[in-house]
Amino acid sequence: VSVLHKGNLHKFIPSSSKVPLLGVLKHSELLSCDFGSMKYYALCGFGGILSCGITHTAVVPLDLVKCRLQVDPAKYKSIFNGFTVTLREDGVRGLAKGWAPTFIGYSMQGLCKFGFYEVFKILYSDILGEENTYLWRTSLYLAASASAEFFADVALAPMEACKVRIQTQPGYANTLRECAPKMYAEEGLWAFYKGVVPLWMRQIPYTMMKFACFERTVEALYKFVVPKPRSECSKPEQLVVTFVAGYIAGVFCAIVSHPADSVVSVLNKEKGSSALQVLKRLGPRGVWKGLLARIIMIGTLTALQWFIYDSVKVYFRLPRPPPPEMPESLKKKLGLTE
Repeated sequence: VSVLHKGNLHKFIPSSSKVPLLGVLKHSELLSCDFGSMKYYALCGFGGILSCGITHTAVVPLDLVKCRLQVDPAKYKSIFNGFTVTLREDGVRGLAKGWAPTFIGYSMQGLCKFGFYEVFKILYSDILGEENTYLWRTSLYLAASASAEFFADVALAPMEACKVRIQTQPGYANTLRECAPKMYAEEGLWAFYKGVVPLWMRQIPYTMMKFACFERTVEALYKFVVPKPRSECSKPEQLVVTFVAGYIAGVFCAIVSHPADSVVSVLNKEKGSSALQVLKRLGPRGVWKGLLARIIMIGTLTALQWFIYDSVKVYFRLPRPPPPEMPESLKKKLGLTE
């Protein structure tokens, strides 16, 4: 089989002749593009748009209650109470407040998060070399995801600011069309980006955990739990593994990023406050308000995001290399082969 070595993260990559990767694809299937090509990155970005835009919009009601728990714990005492008060005051439609900035903002974030992750993962792999890519693969996942999220948050920040303002300030604005011009008139362009630093504080650790934990969990599931190699698993079976690994990663993500999430929610509600001032006022206990709601939301969200993203790769027949294996050259160095 003719193959092209492109990137050290995976030893064999399909060539431009679209010869299927042995052990991964059936002979009747052809890949739609080369691994690491512009089309590959574009379709990965499209998968990111779908995975983040759809899932975050679907959990807007839970996100709304979570934000209100964080900014007004005296009024919204628990998840159940938060839903009850919101329904009583705003009706069922009130639970959908902020859906438009959520969909737009997280679609843009997903495009950058998943698209750039693939770019940086291959870029850093090429820099490290094949053996170091395997040995330092967790650090590679962490670095690539952190780099991608830096840009993703710049894309997300304006819509996140609008979303929180709509959800947590009663009477301020009910729609994105009302909110954005009003914020700009009152505070200028800074209104949309004043939360970008705490957003980095929240999202970069979250994304690092999301990608690194997912990658290593998938590797562990195929090694210790799934009774057969991934090459022998059907596409639906592979997607089940993706979903389970995504949920496990999501639980850890929620815990790691929750304090910064509380700061972002309060900061975007108030005028003139800094992240440090909000952090001091909330205190050690206040930053953990709404954690259970966020674990439920982020766990489900992360699992569905990975499921949708991997499904897009399957649908468009993108290269999906198997979990990394130790290169033969490294096995020889370590005396694991004759």
